[in-house]
Amino acid sequence: MKQSRLGSFYEALINVLIRFPIGLVSQFAVFPLVGIEATLTTNFQVAGYFTVISVISSYVIRRWFNGRIHGAAHRMAGGE
Repeated sequence: MKQSRLGSFYEALINVLIRFPIGLVSQFAVFPLVGIEATLTTNFQVAGYFTVISVISSYVIRRWFNGRIHGAAHRMAGGE
């Protein structure tokens, strides 16, 4: 069964939103280790930018993967 574009978007969005707090906490831990001093506001902005990038990339990868799987299943079933 092929996943809809909206289904792919929801999957990507939920996946990234679940990981958002992990990324934010990681920034608080890692930034000081590499000499980056950032305010709470800056940390949220950086996390927000990476979240948007992650949703887009997750969606594109999901659509590509879905197309490849759907195409492979169609070929295995003897379709052209």
